[in-house]
Amino acid sequence: MHARQIAVVLALFPAMLAAQQRTDALQADIDRRAAAIAAKLTAWRHDIHEHPELSNEEVRTAKLVADHLRSLGLEVRTNVGGHGVVAVLRGGRPGPVVGLRAEMDALPVLEQVDVPFKSLVRTRYNGVETGVMHACGHDMHVAILMGTAEVLTEMKAQLPGTVVFLFQPAEELPPVGGAGPMIAAGAMDNPKIDAVFGLHVGPGPVGAVSAIAGSTTAAADGLRIVVHGRQTHGAFPSAGVDPIVVGAQIVLGLQTIISRQVNLGTAPAVVTIGAFQGGLRENIIPDSVWMIGTVRTLDEGMRSLIHERIKRTAEGIAQSGGATADVAITRGYDVTTNDTSLTAKMTPTLRRVAGAGMFSTGTPSLAGEDFSRFANKAPGLFISLSVTPAGVDPLTATNHSTLFQGDDRALPIGVRLMANMALDYMRLGRVQ
Repeated sequence: MHARQIAVVLALFPAMLAAQQRTDALQADIDRRAAAIAAKLTAWRHDIHEHPELSNEEVRTAKLVADHLRSLGLEVRTNVGGHGVVAVLRGGRPGPVVGLRAEMDALPVLEQVDVPFKSLVRTRYNGVETGVMHACGHDMHVAILMGTAEVLTEMKAQLPGTVVFLFQPAEELPPVGGAGPMIAAGAMDNPKIDAVFGLHVGPGPVGAVSAIAGSTTAAADGLRIVVHGRQTHGAFPSAGVDPIVVGAQIVLGLQTIISRQVNLGTAPAVVTIGAFQGGLRENIIPDSVWMIGTVRTLDEGMRSLIHERIKRTAEGIAQSGGATADVAITRGYDVTTNDTSLTAKMTPTLRRVAGAGMFSTGTPSLAGEDFSRFANKAPGLFISLSVTPAGVDPLTATNHSTLFQGDDRALPIGVRLMANMALDYMRLGRVQ
């Protein structure tokens, strides 16, 4: 390095040091504020967990969110694309616009975890009596983003940009979901969001964080097959066509698509039948049965191939048994793709917040996510936060299980993650 270059560096050093000290102070301020509201985060989370609402029914949750955001003095819009809530925080200095997203809806699941804030809500879903439970952790997501809004609002004067808080309904209701209607209602415009961040809790040691560039969650498509046979007495099956037997053969046949007809070395995929119904009596073979399921893929070519093979398999098996099959596949959420540049820019932030040994690059998941639609409109980053309580088997307490559990100690970590990603993105500038 030449003497003139050295002189320039030395001249700039005090300003660089001062800037780094300001950044360190802001980061420490986030940590302190997140810790200070831990009890409030827990209270919100317990309240939401005890009063879960299904997709497109999030009236109480949306009001809780909106009331809190208004109390912070934010610009709040409600009923955005359904029960969605959008709030805008304008920082004290100009800069990029960051979107932070959380989902509000629960699942038709009967909770079997004995906690003081256990859900006792009941409903009918697809004609069956069941419970309603935050079995996917959306109660934690909402509490985390409410807390993030409070922390960042308290630091408003120091923020070099704008934060848009996106509280989404109906994430658990593909193919329409809630992100698309929110986007259509202008949730990502005025101000226009430059980058969007999302967080999802899941099984694993409390505080473990992961993020992966590129495909991170799968395309999630809906599948419905109706098998038409011919009703007859159960004692004389040869007088009719048994759609239950044919349907059972179709369920098994669909599994050969994954195990024998596609190259899983390209990308993982799965076909799952989640419900199979037909018949009313033990001695009557019904006219028809129906089944519904999900198709998960991480590759667009494989997605199309599996759709074609499902139709071919179901119709062929039905024909071989003298029945017919109506196959309907509905394209749902797309693959959630983490922007490569944004992921690289935020990885140091995630490592710092997670702490030593608690960050990993992770692997793609076959779970589907409506966050994909936000990430299709602006560079996006979707991260995972592990929340399984100590002593609980993560394989048992997994998402969508009746035994799902989340440790409240993860809530301030979630706030620190979301707030630091927002701050560092605004500080570092837009993705090029």
